[in-house]
Amino acid sequence: MLTSRPLGGTGLAVSPIGLGLAAVGRPAYIDVGREADLGADRSVDTMERRAHELLDAAHTAGIRYVDAARSYGLAERFLGSWLAGRGSAPGSPTVGSKWGYRYVGGWRLDAPVHEVKDHSLAALQRQYAESRAELGDWLLLYQVHSATLESGILEDAAVLGLLDRMRRQGLAIGLTVSGPRQAEVIRRAIDVRVDGECPFGSVQATWNLLERSAGPALAEARRAGCGVILKEVLANGRLSGRDTFAGGALAAIAAREGVGMDAIAIAAALANPWVDVVLSGAVTVSQLQSNLEAPSVRLTAAELDALAALAEPAERYWSERQALPWS
Repeated sequence: MLTSRPLGGTGLAVSPIGLGLAAVGRPAYIDVGREADLGADRSVDTMERRAHELLDAAHTAGIRYVDAARSYGLAERFLGSWLAGRGSAPGSPTVGSKWGYRYVGGWRLDAPVHEVKDHSLAALQRQYAESRAELGDWLLLYQVHSATLESGILEDAAVLGLLDRMRRQGLAIGLTVSGPRQAEVIRRAIDVRVDGECPFGSVQATWNLLERSAGPALAEARRAGCGVILKEVLANGRLSGRDTFAGGALAAIAAREGVGMDAIAIAAALANPWVDVVLSGAVTVSQLQSNLEAPSVRLTAAELDALAALAEPAERYWSERQALPWS
């Protein structure tokens, strides 16, 4: 059973492993092996049932952070119906969601575009109302979805002002980052001030054995009091043992420990002293159970050094990720 711990200075309680709903809230996503996991039936009812099965298993295992987003299809709705069915009180589990992208895939696998970015004040106002309608008082953390320097959101006084008012009213505010400039965005974000205070209480970033570039900036964010959430720790399935990626040291360590490559990759993420939550993106209960073996793995310094050799240049990693198909 996982034990709870604070999410930085937000006042929220989380578990070291959380459950991300990106892959079960919509029919298509970027994940290796998705066809085998989900099969042909991606109907709304089937996907909701899958999401509820995962949430049941996660709760039983002690997972106390669940992560959704407006752009994850119907993930917020699936999560809200599960919470209502359980009669859960706010904070059991801690629920985070995101605004800034909207789902436009029309529940189609072959949609030409699945999500559209919009970091405007109007988008924040609209999507916050939509998130509240789905999640009610269970929504405790609201995050900017994939903040970038190019979008100008970290200089948008109107957006930052509204986020800060939300924070002062008791909603924890965070941001997520993606791409080769993650570290720059994190550092800019923790320097943002609205009436003398930083509105952001948490940062969610991609960190995995192939893409470690955000690590130093995440450590700085943690020292500044931010909670740190890691996403895509299995590199969209590349580190799960199901891809053509051979694994090298990862496969060897997994064999010695008697667990899957996924558990070793997650254990390496948990070994970072600045991390609060590592998200599982499991789409089946068996995948989640395999991921949950990670906290019992204690990697040695030599093993961590061997795994560090798997890192790729950030630009190459993100170029390859961008080329992955939605399926």
